[in-house]
Amino acid sequence: MDRRLYCCTRTQQITKKQNEVSIFVKDDHSFMLVEEFIPNIPSKKIDAGSVGFTSPSNIALVKYWGKKPHQIPSNPSISFTLNNCKTETVLQFSPNTTDGFSFEVYLDEKKQPDFRPKIEHFFQRIFPYAPFLKYYHFDIKTSNTFPHSSGIASSASGMSALAMCIVALEEQLYSGLDANYLKRKASFLARLGSGSACRSIEGGLVVWGEHKTILGSSDLEGVPYPFEVHDVFKNYQDAILLVDKGEKQVSSTVGHNLMHNHPYAPSRFEQAHRHLDQLIPILKSGDLEEFISIIEKEALTLHAMMMSSDPYFILMKPNTLEIINLLWTYRKRTKIPVCFTLDAGANVHVLYPKKHAIEVELFVKNKLSAYCQNNQYILDNVGEGAERIKI
Repeated sequence: MDRRLYCCTRTQQITKKQNEVSIFVKDDHSFMLVEEFIPNIPSKKIDAGSVGFTSPSNIALVKYWGKKPHQIPSNPSISFTLNNCKTETVLQFSPNTTDGFSFEVYLDEKKQPDFRPKIEHFFQRIFPYAPFLKYYHFDIKTSNTFPHSSGIASSASGMSALAMCIVALEEQLYSGLDANYLKRKASFLARLGSGSACRSIEGGLVVWGEHKTILGSSDLEGVPYPFEVHDVFKNYQDAILLVDKGEKQVSSTVGHNLMHNHPYAPSRFEQAHRHLDQLIPILKSGDLEEFISIIEKEALTLHAMMMSSDPYFILMKPNTLEIINLLWTYRKRTKIPVCFTLDAGANVHVLYPKKHAIEVELFVKNKLSAYCQNNQYILDNVGEGAERIKI
């Protein structure tokens, strides 16, 4: 059987193969197959076992906001992989006695039926690349190092940890798969669960989305930033201020979709490419003043897109703005190169060089924490990416 048609019977191929990518249409829905990641050798027989990984969250410097079909980003992004905010996932597998996917999901040892639809959808998306998913029943046991209801997006760390577990099982089932291929495939699979999850597999700075200046950049997976990085950025610090731990009024999926007819979308996508170009010499030289300018513009542009979409919405809270203004005043007074970025929510990420950690963290504790829900914040830093758990 032609590998491009794996699991695609009665399906019409509508674009010819390019760079190992094929687009198909079935029942009026299009979907993509990437041949490189489809197993094409017989698998071994393994009855049962377990694999485990930790994977961190990440914070984007140039933001991803807006996507095309098949989880393809509308613009490239770059992020710091974090270290302390991570998900630990153990995937236990045993023979499946049903015809479909069979799994249970546990968070902190408690069964979570509400998680099932998202995992079911993820398994459906990745099944052509992981046909062994129907061989087994899975108990997916997961926990976070940060509070689940903290407002920190756990989808990036959670989906990347699960993707690493799946490719670790694949490594046992198929011979001859090298470590680089498995990491790339894990990033590819994680993207199909949550776009930004593809940036959590590798450590340091990770790029997702094709960009003309960055050789090897891809819409399909996150890749390590390939250029020289000044030492100041290799251990950058992130104090995550938990302004609002409630559920967002508008999900990221809805927000991304609102970019399709957004009047400012073309300019925004062009800006993201321009900012990524501008960051390349900045990341090499360690120019913190220029770094701060781009990072804060990116954060504010992200929320400007939300506030000018149709329908429009605001995810920042009054305390978000209080923190930003206090930080600007502190930076002007002390000359310490501290800045902020925002995710798609109310929380504030305070970014600063490690050499200023004592002063900045004292400022966070004494001044900024008062604007956090229950005075909660998390101290984090640039990390190494996903790591295997010894079981």
